Order: sequence, then structure tokens, then C-alpha cells
Amino acid sequence: MRILFRLALLMVATGALFGCAHNYYNIPQDTLEKRVRTIGVAPFFTDAESDIRHPEKASIVSIVRSYNLKNEKELIARIRSTGIFYAVRPVTAEPDRLFSSLVWNREKRDDARIVYNKYFFKKDDLKQLMTENGLDAVLFVTVSGLTKPGKVFSSNFLSYLETDFNYLTMSAVMLDREGNTIWEYPNFRRESPSYPMFFSLQYPDFDEAAANLTEKVDVKFKTVAGVNAAFAKSEPSSVANAPEVSTLYVKQFDEMLALLQTYKPLFGAKEKEKETLPAPGSAPVYYTPPASAAPTAPPPAAPVSAAPQGVAPAAPAAPVPQPAAPAAPAGPPPITSGDIVPEQPPAR
Repeated sequence: MRILFRLALLMVATGALFGCAHNYYNIPQDTLEKRVRTIGVAPFFTDAESDIRHPEKASIVSIVRSYNLKNEKELIARIRSTGIFYAVRPVTAEPDRLFSSLVWNREKRDDARIVYNKYFFKKDDLKQLMTENGLDAVLFVTVSGLTKPGKVFSSNFLSYLETDFNYLTMSAVMLDREGNTIWEYPNFRRESPSYPMFFSLQYPDFDEAAANLTEKVDVKFKTVAGVNAAFAKSEPSSVANAPEVSTLYVKQFDEMLALLQTYKPLFGAKEKEKETLPAPGSAPVYYTPPASAAPTAPPPAAPVSAAPQGVAPAAPAAPVPQPAAPAAPAGPPPITSGDIVPEQPPAR
């Protein structure tokens, strides 16, 4: 029994040492830490033109837009709490307008047996967005429709239906100023890529088939009220003093955050010297007054020889007046509206 316990403990320790050393970014972690300091999180996109086949599509799109707006702040707060980046800022913009101005193409992909929607962004507009907001990278999250093969079991697990189902899916990508992909979800740097769907818009009606004594199972769309009820189901936020968050979003956020984490080797890594961060170009520059010149000391007086008896010593020459030292300025000039004080890094 002890041998089994020790073996299990060894396996857990080995997994902790080597399993956490995976880098899910498309660039080395050292490069990430040096170049990607401040990131922005764009408002969540809803791709209304994607493959959403619900007969009341407009209502479904409206529900998604509403809950995107309610839950996007949770992801920003959770990324901040990890301390991975120097600063995490929301990008203030109208989601649909930003989506139409940045995205020029969508493509349904099947990579490593993962079916997903991939989005392509305009490089010039992307660079302008990041320059205006002082960002090194931006994280885009998109909810879209997707039809793909699925396998759904009945409630008693005695039967199942394997066919195409229509889903809502959530994807994400982090891009730098040149449009290069720094990180993406679904993530293909995992040993076994997986991509859980955000929400299924359809379900197989096993009960109706059983009631009619038939093996033919119809696939039906969920009602608008049912979709809204599923999105409204919430739970407490993992961030202190934050409002409740939709359970559907929590599951996706957990997946993404597990792939955003960076690793810290426990053994064999020499501690690197802390680099001094260069002052951002927008940091205020204060005026430092030049040191006032020290007054020139008068030359030493020539030795006075002893005066002969009966002769009075000569009166000393009057001192030459020295120019007054310039008055030091009262203090640094006030910060103008264009000066930006860099954010302080979060406590690690």
C-alpha cells in the first residue's frame, strides 16, 4: 500500500514539475515577457453573419450581444489577477462597428480535427488601434455560429444520435501590432488539442421518438426562452467584489486562462537579473534646474609684513562684491494633459 502511495505521489510531483512547463504562446516566453507588456481586451464580438441556423436568428444574436457585454469585464479582471502582463486595459469601442472595421474575412477551418471559425484582421487598422491606445497586443474574443458533427446521448445513456448540430462557439486570438498571432483559442500547441463548444442551439428529441415507437430521432432547435434561461444562469465571480458571471462564460474563461498561464521552472534555472524597464515614450519628463555655480573664492591675501614702529598699518582693501546666485526655480512645471503616467505593475 505504501509503495502505491509513494508511486502516486511521485507521479503527481513529476506532473507538477514537467506538465506546467509548456508554453502555449507562439513566441518564446522570454520574448513575451520583454515585448508584450501592455495588452488590450477588445469588446466581445458577435458575428451575426456566421452560421447561426436558428429560425429566430435575430433574437439569438440579441441575447448573445447582451450577455457578451455583461460578462466581458470578468475576463479582463481575471487576466489582470494572473499578473502575466504589466497592464491589461479594456478597449473602449462599439463592438459591431469595431468588428466591421477590423475583420476582413472569416474562414471555417478543420485543423488537427478541430473545427472552428478563424478570423483575419486588417493590419493597418489593427496597428492604428494599438498605437492610439498605447498597446503591445490586443485580445479579440468572438462568439459565432458553427455547424459540425456531434454525438449526443439520451438522458438514460442507452441511446445516442450522431449527426451535424448547430452550435454557438467562442474563439479568441491575441495579435501584435504587425498582425502576428501571439496566442489563440482553440490552441494548437497543446499535446491533445480540444475545443469545447460554447452552447448547442439544437437537441435530439429522444422522448418523442420513444413515444412514437420509432428509431428516427428528430433534431430540434431550442426555444428563445430556453436559450435566454441558459445564458442567464450565473454563479459568483472568482474576482473579489465583482458581479456574478454567466456559467456558460465561466467554462470558456477557465479554458482560455489555463492556456494563457506562463510557467516558472523550479529547478535548473538561474535567477535572471531584473531588467530596468525603459520609461515609456509618453511618460512625463520633468525639468531639472542646473546646479548653481559655486561662488568664486577670493584669492588669499598676501602676507602683511610687520610695519615699522611709528607707522600705522594700511587699511585693508574693501571686498569686491560678488554677483548674486540665480534664484532656483520654485519646482518642476505642472504636468500637461498630454503627459501620461505609466501604470504600476500588479503585485506578483
